[in-house]
Amino acid sequence: MRATFRLALGAALAVGGVVASLTAQAQPARFDPRRYRDFAGPASQVLVLGTPHLSGMPDTFRPEQLAPLLDRLAAWKPQLVTIEALSGPQCEYLRRYAALHDDPAKDYCPDPSAAQRALGLDMAGATLAAEAMLRAWPAAPSAGQRRRLAALFLAGGDPTSAVVQWLRLPANERRAGDGLDDALVAIVTKAQARRNENVQIAAVLAARLGLERVYPTDDHTADDEVSADPGYGKAIGAVWDNPYIKQRLAKDAALNAAIAQPGGMLSLYRAYNDPAEAETVYRSDYGAALNEASPQRYGRRYAGWWETRNLRMVANIRAVLAKQPGARLLTIVGASHKQYFDAYLDMMHDVAVVDAQTVLR
Repeated sequence: MRATFRLALGAALAVGGVVASLTAQAQPARFDPRRYRDFAGPASQVLVLGTPHLSGMPDTFRPEQLAPLLDRLAAWKPQLVTIEALSGPQCEYLRRYAALHDDPAKDYCPDPSAAQRALGLDMAGATLAAEAMLRAWPAAPSAGQRRRLAALFLAGGDPTSAVVQWLRLPANERRAGDGLDDALVAIVTKAQARRNENVQIAAVLAARLGLERVYPTDDHTADDEVSADPGYGKAIGAVWDNPYIKQRLAKDAALNAAIAQPGGMLSLYRAYNDPAEAETVYRSDYGAALNEASPQRYGRRYAGWWETRNLRMVANIRAVLAKQPGARLLTIVGASHKQYFDAYLDMMHDVAVVDAQTVLR
């Protein structure tokens, strides 16, 4: 009896081992979207341009210093341009749910009320009217059509696209009319002069290339009330007191000091988009935050917010790219986002991430 039992147990163990071995061998590899690159037609190309926020540049900055950068971007011929700005519809959502999101609309959203009053349209009405106008857009639009579209973009909370239309008008047609009253002309003229990469790079480039708009793709729906906690601000301030931050600040100071020199701004953009910068940026900020040791885990909450924001921004960019598969898309975003954008966009099946250094040579 015991011999029979031992024999049966041994057989069972042997069979179990074989099954376990076969199961292990049959276990599929973890799904990785990057392995599946088969699709019809050419790949969509995305160039992520990391940028400093031009509003914070020193007084020696002049928009004309961007000419060498603009020349190289224009030579790449993007067909779609996205910017780090909130869309009008998201701004409307954030205003409605300000208590849930620490009211980012007050910091990041333009006031479209003057344009909405002038046109008699609310946010949804203006946004839908602009989209309908673009769907029926003629090959050679009149000056009146451009003024009307600019007014709709203002009412829909997209002043950068309004600037694109304004720049595409002949100088003698940049005047009131077709929905643009004198107050709105003042708004779009002021927007055109802003020291802001959305205008001085994206809008200027879009107009130069004959594009009709840019696409706001920022997202602040992950913002929440944690930032109002005094302990949160103190903890993140301590996170930023590290050698990598000091290294970045010293490098930025040297780059800023040279922007007035020939090619100074182009050198700055080459440095900001150098792949070697990604590690320093991470260690100085989100990598340091992940190791912040407060019981509230403020640092991990901060890093979680950052990853969520980047994922939602990239999702918005992906949605724009899906409108025109195979197109070249330029996305202009604060330099700290660049490595996340490159990594997340590289996971898309039919998207090729373009080396910024090659374009900026």
